[in-house]
Amino acid sequence: MEKYDLIIGIDISKEKLDACFMPDPSVKDFQFFVVSNATKGIKKLLSLIRKREIDFKSVLFCFENTGVYGLPLTCFLSDAGVDYWEVPALEIKRAKGISRGKNDKIDSRDIAFYAHTHKHKMKLTKMPEKDILELRLLFSEREKLLKAIKLFDSTKELEGFIDKKLSRSVLSVNKRTLRQLNRELKQVEQKMKELIKSNPVMTRQNELIQSVCGVGPQTAVYIILATKCFTTFSNWRKMACYSGIAPFEYRSGSSIRGKTRVNHMADKKMKSLLTMCALSAKKHDMEIALYYKRKVEEGKHPMLVMNAIKCKVLSRIFATVNRGTPYVITHQFAA
Repeated sequence: MEKYDLIIGIDISKEKLDACFMPDPSVKDFQFFVVSNATKGIKKLLSLIRKREIDFKSVLFCFENTGVYGLPLTCFLSDAGVDYWEVPALEIKRAKGISRGKNDKIDSRDIAFYAHTHKHKMKLTKMPEKDILELRLLFSEREKLLKAIKLFDSTKELEGFIDKKLSRSVLSVNKRTLRQLNRELKQVEQKMKELIKSNPVMTRQNELIQSVCGVGPQTAVYIILATKCFTTFSNWRKMACYSGIAPFEYRSGSSIRGKTRVNHMADKKMKSLLTMCALSAKKHDMEIALYYKRKVEEGKHPMLVMNAIKCKVLSRIFATVNRGTPYVITHQFAA
């Protein structure tokens, strides 16, 4: 476990960064600073550290995962070679315990205190490659375009219910909009393919993931993004927990005997994609189909069996990528 002389908790917002300098939480000698959420403001923070004559190697920055608002800070710290720890906001919130009221100054102090008290579980964050960041942005734009296309496509329901003279102008605008959206969607998907082909690691992983029966191209791309080219999760079980398909017990003493269920805190997009993969695998993979039939006949609930198939698909993906060779359907060689 690393030892740091100074821990800096930062509450990130769109326009500013609230920082709390915490050398020792027991002394309560905290200093608070507010700088702009830009390169100029971050440089000012580093200059304040230099004035304390502290080596940057003994400084830890800790802040919540705020998405795009945290990118300037993460990019600058990565380039400067300073250690930083990006923590989910919910984890810090629950670690605080009971609290009343909040503001940015208090939040920065709570983040710094969390970093001090949870050093044993610290895992330094690394900036993902530029290709992964670009692919994530393209994937996000694709999702927005798909939602827009679905929304505008619903205008077709006017046909047959409203007089053509009344709906003609609306439908003509709608068709032009849909045509443009579909054109943009194809361009985004083409850029995603070109980006994956330009990166040898992503190209190889994309091929290996899609070799697993039931897994399509969009699922493969999202798994690469979620795992950051299989560097975030050490095994498929942790990925299953992240995806919301890992079952957990709910028991306490002799009175509480809840059902074993999956948790709602999950990446819902990943869960939905794995559900489609499981349905496709059950249809095209004879081994999975026989497994589903056998378990249902044993009295297992169909949804429980489908969840197990999701885990099977995910474990196959990780095994295939770790092995470095395409997945082979062994059932086809059975006598």
